[in-house]
Parts: sequence; structure tokens; C-alpha cells
Amino acid sequence: MNLPLFEIEHLRVAYPGGRGSWAIDDVSLTLRQGERLGLVGESGCGKSTLGRAAMRLLPPTSQVEGRVLFNGEAVLEFPPERLRQFRGEAVSLVFQDPMTRLDPLMTIGAHCLETLLAHQPQLSKQAAKERAIETLEAVKIPASRWAQYPHEFSGGMRQRVSIALALLLDPKLIVADEPTTSLDVTISAQILQELTRLCQELQMGLLVISHDLAMIGEYCDRIAVMYGGKIVETGASLSVLTQPQHDYTQSLLKSALHIQTHSALTRDLLLAEVQQQIAPEFEPDPKPDKPPLLRLQDLEQHYMLEQNLISRWLSKSGDRTIRAVDGVTLDLYPGEILGLVGESGCGKSTLSRSILQLVRPTAGQVEFLGQDLMRCSRSELQRQRRQMQMVFQDPHACLNPQMTVRQSVIDPLLIHRLAEPAEAQQQTLAMLERVGLTPASDYANRYPKDLSGGQQQRVAIARALITRPKLLICDEPVSMLDASVQAQVLDLMLDLKREFELTYLFITHDLWVARFLCDRIAVMNAGKIVELGSTEAIFTQPQHPYTQTLLAAAPLLARLQSTAS
Repeated sequence: MNLPLFEIEHLRVAYPGGRGSWAIDDVSLTLRQGERLGLVGESGCGKSTLGRAAMRLLPPTSQVEGRVLFNGEAVLEFPPERLRQFRGEAVSLVFQDPMTRLDPLMTIGAHCLETLLAHQPQLSKQAAKERAIETLEAVKIPASRWAQYPHEFSGGMRQRVSIALALLLDPKLIVADEPTTSLDVTISAQILQELTRLCQELQMGLLVISHDLAMIGEYCDRIAVMYGGKIVETGASLSVLTQPQHDYTQSLLKSALHIQTHSALTRDLLLAEVQQQIAPEFEPDPKPDKPPLLRLQDLEQHYMLEQNLISRWLSKSGDRTIRAVDGVTLDLYPGEILGLVGESGCGKSTLSRSILQLVRPTAGQVEFLGQDLMRCSRSELQRQRRQMQMVFQDPHACLNPQMTVRQSVIDPLLIHRLAEPAEAQQQTLAMLERVGLTPASDYANRYPKDLSGGQQQRVAIARALITRPKLLICDEPVSMLDASVQAQVLDLMLDLKREFELTYLFITHDLWVARFLCDRIAVMNAGKIVELGSTEAIFTQPQHPYTQTLLAAAPLLARLQSTAS
């Protein structure tokens, strides 16, 4: 009988300063050639620690017990040269945050050449470049982006680059830590289909660490469920998804189905009831009587690939313009939740930053509360921004690590001079209580590093709401959270909308989250809005081929469960 490709035996890991607690506690896993194993669980359960322990990427003073075997060799005993060969040639790791893999001072092409030539010095530079371009194009990064830097890419496109770097050396095992968190469903499907094909053709192993149960169920042979540093359940994917044995697995599935199924059924039933009561000609997307809160008219945000005049003159290709936002016209009405969906790199985040004037649009109009923001002075913009706030995808990146929770939330009140210090303190504690950080006094003096991902996102929401804005722009606010925390944060956002009379522009690549939350959906592709309509119209009668492609690619737990039954 052949040896397993990868084997973890009774692994225990404790971090330096972990006060004697085990981040990984007696975990055993086996992965065979050509097999795809999904590792799921809530944030902080030890999933990423397990992946880093397998590649010996933990801090040097970490306490590690047990064995990690690759083709029968003890990984924890590898000398430095063998370990260097092991990483990259034998096993590649795809991180959740691509910027932990990408050097901001190196172009994408330089990253690829460095990786290839470091492990295969016999290749000529031209051969290495051709191979790299072929791999980049496999993950939908065109050759024209070769000379660009990571900051010139969207978050999803940076993740595609990191996946291409992992595939360059044809490894025997890929450990993918939340590899599709920042990717839209079509690109996710393409990349996972490519990884699945490589697993079959090259007998490559794949360990996917994710909180996306539907994706894991669709692309992995087996699932291991992790909770509190332990593996609490393992089995064939369909078996775990249809007949979960452990209480924690059942709660994860319940949370995911709450988003994917319950809300859809509720909306379907309500729509059918209204249609029967009123008329067959019922229009599910009536225009409100009130004027729009936000109006975009022919908004454009264009960038040039080369900023150097000489390099543009010497370039053989013609138009080197990136049309990140290309003539967008959109109305957002008071009290509405408008979802903006589309693939990574389509211009969603650029559009949100153009609305807030964080980047000045190339052309067009941004009208908020009847005022054209393009014509505002700096002081006028600051007053308007009090009414417009943003919740970002990664809360850890937007919270100052040197500021306590109290300082982060109170800061906007003091900047806009909305309250005296004593009153601001009271408002801050009340807002922390309102977003579920109770008792607030326990959280107020903590730093972001002392909080889980879901708690950090609640702090970010509290900070955004403390100025009592009218518009909240949410850029992928739950994409980095596991299913149970996702459901809690989305339910919280619905409650806050009613309480504070908020209007949301909700940017997401998760179609089921958009269906759960949004009244209308705008579908964006290549800088343009290609379809706009009520949530039900988009999901039940999509008109544009791109919208149809998005819906067909989205993994759905209920569909997997019905297939099994």
C-alpha cells in the first residue's frame, strides 16, 4: 500500500506567550495523492496555525509536539537546505492576505522570475518569463500587467497572483489558506476547477482552509471540522454536509443555510403573496417618491498603465488606459440597501472610493444630499463625510493597532467636534454595547490584536456609526468571517439599519449574502453596470449573460444537499 502524501500525527502547537494553552491540540490528519481535503471552522480555531505548522512557518520559539510527514519524511526534522527545497517545490502555501506573499517594491513579473529562477536556475530568463505569463493567464492576469506593482491591483487580483506563484513550480501539495476569500464566484470556480484538474492529472494533494462550507463541499473530497484547536469531525464532504454528527458542525451548517436558504425562501414567499394580492403586473422594483440620497451620473475613474511619458511613447500597444469605473450612472434611495456585485478587478472598490472622494474621479458627477461632491472644497467635503462612512473588508487593516477600542471609536466624534470629551466617552460605550460588544467596559481598553475577526468588525461598524451617518458604504464587510459570525454581523447590520435609519451601499462578491441583505442589486463588469434590478428579479430572471454566469458559478449548500438526497 502506498504511503500517504501528507500526514499529521498527534500535533500540538503552543505560541510563545500563549500561557500554556495549545493553539493546536492533538490533531491527526491524512492526505493522499490526488485528494482534496477541506478544513473548516470559526476564526481563531487553529486552522491557519495548522497550515503554517505543516510548513514550519511558525515563530521559532513556538512549542511543537507530534509528527508531520511528507512522503514518509519527517518535515519537523528537515535541515535548512531540504526545508527550502520542500517549500515551493514540494509544498506551496497560498495565504489569505496576498500582501503577506507579495513585496510592494517588486513588480508582478519580478515576483514570478525570482520564484522560478531561485528553484530552477537552469531556465533562461526568457523561458522563465514565458512560463510565468502562461501561469498568470491561467488565473486571468493578462500579460499586459507584467510590469505593474501589487498596489496597482485589486485585492482579488493580488490573490490571483499569489495563487499563480504557488502553481509555478508544480508542487505536490498546495496548502491554501482561505484562497478565494477576496475572489468573486466566477474566478473562484475557475481557480478551484484548475486546482481540481491538477490534483487529478498530477496526483497533487490539496488542503483547503476555509469558512465557506458550500465551496468546500463542492470542490473537496473530504471535510475536517476544527473547533478549539481540535478536529471534532471528519468524513466525506456530502456525508458531513447532509448528516453532521457534532453539535458545532450542525451550528455551522445552520448559520450558512440561514444566509443562503432562509432569507431566499422568505423573500420568495413575500413576493408571491404581494403579487397575488395586488395584480399579475406587480413590479417588484417601484421607484420611491423621495429623491435619491446618492446620485451618480456618468462617473469615470481611469488610470494609465505607465506614468512615465517616455515608456508610454516607446510602448508598442495602443491604449494603455485602465477604465476602472467607466460611465456609471446609479441612484441610491433613502433607507435602501443596494448591493454591488461583480468579479475582482471590475471596479467595485474604486467606485466606492470615488463616491467618498478618497480618489478624485476622472469625470462625471457624484451628488449626495443634493450637493455635487466634485465641486466641494476640502472643508465642505469633511462636513459631508460625516454623513458618509465606510466599513472595509479587513477590520484589522483599518483599525490603528496602537489605539484601544475606545480611542478608535471616539476619534470621529472628536475630529468632527460632535461632542465634548465626557459626552463622547458615554456615546462610545453606548455604541459598543449596541454593536454587541458587551459589557462595553470589558472591550473599551483592549487593542485590535486582542479581538477576534468578528469582534474587530463590530468595532469598525461602531466607529462608522458613531457620527450618525445617513449612508454606510460596506466593502466586503463579512467576506473574511466564518459562517456563524457572518450571520451574526449581517443580522446586526439589519437591526442597525432600522434603528439608525441607514442607507447601505453593500459591495460583495458573495451572491447569497447580497440576496440575504439587499433590496436591489447592481451587477458590475469591466467598470460598467451591466444589470440593475430588484434582488428577486436578478436572482430569478437575470437578463445579462454575465449575471447568468455569476449565478451559475455560485456554490449553494442547499443544492449540494439536495443532490446527495
